[in-house]
Amino acid sequence: MKTDLSIDPQPYLHARRGLSRREMLSGASLAALGLATAGGLAKTPTPSTQDAEASSSDRHEDLEDFIFDLEHSTGGWQGTGGTATEATVEEFPLSQSIAGVSMRLNPGAFRELHWHSIAAEWAYVLEGRVRTTVISPDGTTATDDFAVGDIWYFPKGHGHMLQCAGDQPCHFLLGFDSGHFSEFGTFSVTDWVSHTRPEIMARNLGLPIETFQSLPKKELYIGTGPIAGGVKPVNIDANVEQSQNPHKSSLLHAHPEEFAGGQPSGRFPNNSSLTSALMTLKPSAFRELHWHPNADEWQYVISGSGRLTLFGSHGRVKTMDYDRGKVAFVKQGYGHYIENTGNEEMKLLILFNSPNYQEIALSAWLAANPVQLVADHFGVNPSLVADLPKRRLGIAPWHEEPIQD
Repeated sequence: MKTDLSIDPQPYLHARRGLSRREMLSGASLAALGLATAGGLAKTPTPSTQDAEASSSDRHEDLEDFIFDLEHSTGGWQGTGGTATEATVEEFPLSQSIAGVSMRLNPGAFRELHWHSIAAEWAYVLEGRVRTTVISPDGTTATDDFAVGDIWYFPKGHGHMLQCAGDQPCHFLLGFDSGHFSEFGTFSVTDWVSHTRPEIMARNLGLPIETFQSLPKKELYIGTGPIAGGVKPVNIDANVEQSQNPHKSSLLHAHPEEFAGGQPSGRFPNNSSLTSALMTLKPSAFRELHWHPNADEWQYVISGSGRLTLFGSHGRVKTMDYDRGKVAFVKQGYGHYIENTGNEEMKLLILFNSPNYQEIALSAWLAANPVQLVADHFGVNPSLVADLPKRRLGIAPWHEEPIQD
């Protein structure tokens, strides 16, 4: 990690696409409070608080489990060239809007030429180096090399290929803007060509019919070849126009702007359906109570361990622990917060299924209301409310001693 991620005592948040400094520093956050009251005629007994809570609980289903172990998913592929495990609605039914794949490629291996018909593809390089090629509908193409911390974004339907570059294995996380997408059900070039009549392929590509008669009748998925070196190879058509759309950016090296424990962002113009963030929590730090009005949230734990708590209205609250390799899903509008429960930094990759980041935080929400009004909500002295934070906390460090009144 960069040194700017380890400056103590503040953790950091990096984001891509749509997180302006004003939005991140002045965006408000969530409060999760529910009051159940019951009234009646003068002669009708008033239910106790306990009865009211029990009645409310009876009317609403409990929150679903929202943590899934991606690295040990039963949905997977394994071969000589590498491995892939996925979390779609088949494995993680709660995550309807975002799917994820953890893919590893060995030196010389490549994820074959393919496209996705119902989802755009986002990726973050966790280890090693990756080379990609992509073609756009206008016929332009791009070949790019990616290192740790870099991200790519390929719009829905754009044909592309992923290749391990260099003599070390690579590992990258793929995200898709549809939970119904499956990495193992995409459109691959070998699958198409091998299941098209040889005479048609011969006419289409101008090669002898015998070339296609002997092809394996199955999808390659991950193949192997010579190790990709440092020099980018020339395309079959050396004169094909290069794409002017940026498919590449760096999330790790985005300049962090700290605010008591996190930060904003830069922009990734081609990322039209997702927002991505890299967040680091120091030991015992927590991401304050908040919610996202416009997007679901999908998290992947790179390292460390923590605890995620969700608030789903009507007194429904659920807490689950998670650590390296696990993913979490928070529905749009659900209140939540994250705690680092370990002794090391907790690093998370976060995706939102919107190109525009929005957040409302509890601290900022309360600060945007009159003192007396807030005091009346909770039946506390207005002098206590006057000492509440005047802006959102973002990521807050742990206080060794309780804050005194």
